[in-house]
Amino acid sequence: MTYYNINNPSEKESLKNAVLKSITSETGLFMPERIPQLPTSFFENLYSMNLQEIAFEVAKAMFSEDIEESALKKIVYEAINFEIPLKALDNHIHVLELFHGPTLAFKDVGARFMAGLFEYFLKDDNQEVTILVATSGDTGGAVADAFYNKNGVNVCILYPSGKVSHLQERQLTTMGGNIRAIEVKGNFDDCQQLVKQAFSDKELNQRINLTSANSINFARLFPQSFYYFYAVAQIGKTEKPIYISVPSGNFGNLTAGLIAKKMGLNIHTFIASTNSNHAVPDYLETGNYETHPIQFTISNAMDVAKPSNFPRMLALYNQEYKLIHQDILGYWCDDEQTRKVMKELFDTYRYIADPHGAIAYDGLRHHLPENAIGVFLESAHPSKFPEEVNKVIGTEIQIPDALMSLMNREKKAVLIENDYKSLLKAL
Repeated sequence: MTYYNINNPSEKESLKNAVLKSITSETGLFMPERIPQLPTSFFENLYSMNLQEIAFEVAKAMFSEDIEESALKKIVYEAINFEIPLKALDNHIHVLELFHGPTLAFKDVGARFMAGLFEYFLKDDNQEVTILVATSGDTGGAVADAFYNKNGVNVCILYPSGKVSHLQERQLTTMGGNIRAIEVKGNFDDCQQLVKQAFSDKELNQRINLTSANSINFARLFPQSFYYFYAVAQIGKTEKPIYISVPSGNFGNLTAGLIAKKMGLNIHTFIASTNSNHAVPDYLETGNYETHPIQFTISNAMDVAKPSNFPRMLALYNQEYKLIHQDILGYWCDDEQTRKVMKELFDTYRYIADPHGAIAYDGLRHHLPENAIGVFLESAHPSKFPEEVNKVIGTEIQIPDALMSLMNREKKAVLIENDYKSLLKAL
């Protein structure tokens, strides 16, 4: 399987090069030359398979030409070693909880799989790589945990100063070892732009082997397709259409779901649910894509004005708006509505949602027909946002031990100005 540059399809790379480079010299994203179809037998057996079995079969369909089966199975089983339960709120609506991994966020799925892939590709190479990653919240912690003390890998995490929650900041700044945090005086789009500048800097790339662990790296994005298959498996056989609402910032999570659908998974409609940064929902409604200045919200992981994976979404549908609109609906709401929905979820179902999951729920109920089954993704443990959650539900949420242990650890971060020279100096 080769991987092509969506900005210049004549530029192609092997899986190994696409993963270790993560982004092309023209800052274009890699996509596989084809999306493999899973066999009918897989879908017949889907409902009796566990998460690891499903993940392995899906990974094998995409990567078997490039990774021997035994190695791929080891990567999958070591990475996806936690549960992703689907819980019914009522007969109509379900929530897929993606926060049962080590850093209590959905990013654990992709980051841990990618770390295994890096280890596999670097095992015989006498080289070091530097992962340069921007985070708006949970990516940094998941990447730090997944790559901590991995041989041949150094990690530099850029995050916007004052714009991630306290617990999120502790997750990405207290590891030490081969993990380094860079605090940028700017927003997430600024961090993302600095990363892209670094990848396009030929002189820097001659000195340092740079790669990314954001969802711009296909190895981080694709494993997120696993839990869409598992969600359908847990729903069980049904004739009703399935709608899935995805909290969306950089749109890697949604793109992974679209890839699952292209591989044959029977999902009727996706809902791209986001906050006041709603360029993609606007596009889905009008067919016109216009970006606007970033808006800062309580759902900080979705505070992205220019989603990196939107071009991948377009590539999956050959840039045809009518085809995209058939599969994806858009929704957005502001902070006031987000808080209102968090309270409604608690009052109605006694379910505690974080702001991102609440937006996904609101998008689902906005678009879900009466004859359909709905699923919304809960992407992070609500205890990561204690100030907002406690205020909304009127009681103090219990913080898991995995997060409590970080509270008194020393923050280690380099604070830089929002300019490329400052980043170069830090690197």
